[in-house]
Order: sequence, then structure tokens, then C-alpha cells
Amino acid sequence: MIFLKLLARLPLPVLHGLGIVLGWLLYLAPGRFSARMRNNLPESGVCAPGRDCRRLLHRAIGESGKAITELAAVWLRPHDKAVKLVKGTTGWDAIDAARAAGKGVILLSPHIGCFEIISLYCAARHPFTAMYKPPRQPVLGELMLAGRQRGQATLVPTDLSGVRALLTALKRGEAIGVLPDQVATSGDGVWAPFFGRPAFTPTLVASLQRKTGAATFFVAAERLGWGRGFHLHVLPLDGLLPEDKIAAATLINQSVEAVVRQFPAQYMWTYNRYKRPGGVPPLEAEIEA
Repeated sequence: MIFLKLLARLPLPVLHGLGIVLGWLLYLAPGRFSARMRNNLPESGVCAPGRDCRRLLHRAIGESGKAITELAAVWLRPHDKAVKLVKGTTGWDAIDAARAAGKGVILLSPHIGCFEIISLYCAARHPFTAMYKPPRQPVLGELMLAGRQRGQATLVPTDLSGVRALLTALKRGEAIGVLPDQVATSGDGVWAPFFGRPAFTPTLVASLQRKTGAATFFVAAERLGWGRGFHLHVLPLDGLLPEDKIAAATLINQSVEAVVRQFPAQYMWTYNRYKRPGGVPPLEAEIEA
């Protein structure tokens, strides 16, 4: 922990430089990290086969390492200093306007850039609630909890009590955060296409939105070059999501795809988005049924 606190004091350009080195070390080492990146990025269709994909892959390798090393600054610096890493926003006034009108707000933050900074920035301005699932390593769990639950942020468990807490926050006209491109649990998901491949997609967002009429926004935290900080891009999701769960999940995935195409090098291509959770039948079984 002492080492991480010392690391947090380093300037962001230095942390990002170390991140590029770390990204390449992880990529060159045998394991799932490089395999998933080599498979997921080309198969997504965001780049043309050949040189274009190789160039994007090389950029993505460095960005994946930055996503790890920058956490020292985001989680361990004082809250006010961490928030100052956000150098600008585009469209955030729509979120403030929705809150001022008394509406609940759902922020959908895909695994793009420094998505961890979004909750800290929001919690510095509004009450904010998000779900939290502790990692297997207790030390990492303590670090994650301390880094995320600051300002007006509240973390709730990833169970029925947490869902109730999210619903209650929205009814109070507060903001909540959800990762829309996370693999759903067995009880809260449907198969829907994501970059042309079936992905088990959460249905929680559509349920919460339809119950509360909350304003819904996608937020991407772009990592600026040369360690200059981050810029938040806010894209509203117009209207209510469809009642049909598969249609709603498909629309969310399409929206995430559109955001990823804006920042393809900064997407977390190493994430196992296409895995099948335990207890979930394969897509073929659903089709046959």
C-alpha cells in the first residue's frame, strides 16, 4: 500500500508512460490478456483487416496498461485532486439540468478510457449510487472501496438489496451508475448481439428506467494524450427503452458500440464480454426452445 501511495504522487504523464510499458509486458506474456485482445478487437469490425488493425492493436496495448497505472492517481489521491484530473466535459449540462428538474439520472459508463473517474466526478456534484462486487483479493477490495466511495458516492451490493437501493435513489431524483457492457448474472440477462457476436447482456437498466422515467446518458471518459487528464463525453439516450428485454438489450449494445467506435483504442478489449455465466443456457438452447 505504501508503494501505491508513492506511485499516486507521480505526475499522470509518468504514470501513463509506465502504463504503456506495463501494457506491452502483459501483452507479450503468455495468457488470456493478449489472446482476448487479439481476438476481440479484429472480430469487432472497428478496424480494417491488416495494417489498420495492427496499428489500432498497438495503441490499445498501451492504453490497456494506462488503465491500470492511472488507478493509483484516481483512487489514492485526495478526492478533490482526483476530480481535477477531469479537464473538461461535453454534454454534462444535460445531466445537471435533469437533476435540477428533479429527475433521476442513470449514467451508463462503458469500459472506455478512465471510466473509474466518472463516478468520482459525479459524486463531487450529486448524490451517486452504484453497485460494488468485492474482488477475490481482500487488499484490492479495500483499495477499490476506499477509492470509489468518496464525495457523495454510495456503493451497494450486487444483489436484490442493491437493486432496491438503485431504485430508491432514482425515485429520490438522484444519480446512479451502471456498466452497460458488463456480463450479466444468470438471473438478470438476455442474449443480445454485441459487435456481431451474442453477449449475455444485463436487463437492469431498462427495468429501472421504465419504472422511474429516469433520464439516461452514456458517459465516456476519454484519456487525453500525453497524460493531460481526461475529458468526459455525455451522450443522451432518447426516450424509454423497449419493454421487450432482448430489444432493449440490443439497443443498449448498439449504443455502446457507437461510443466504442469513437474511442476504439481505449476500449477494454481484454474484458471477457462473451463468456457464458454459470447456470445460463447457451444461445442455441434458447433458440431451440
